[in-house]
Amino acid sequence: MFTQNEGTLDRGIRAVVGIVLLVATFMGLSGLWQIIAGVVAVVLLATAIFGVCPLYSVLGINTCPVKPATRR
Repeated sequence: MFTQNEGTLDRGIRAVVGIVLLVATFMGLSGLWQIIAGVVAVVLLATAIFGVCPLYSVLGINTCPVKPATRR
């Protein structure tokens, strides 16, 4: 459906930050900050899982390593 535009390092950082925010959502935050952290955590984890960032697509950013062209 969408082409991946996130590299391995980018996906790993998003996953770690998403998990940290998700833990903070349930353990330390309250009120509006809890809602904001929860939403950001879900978005970061979803983009890490699928490897596609819609904002990257709009801005034309691609952190995937370029695969060398195959010779025939």
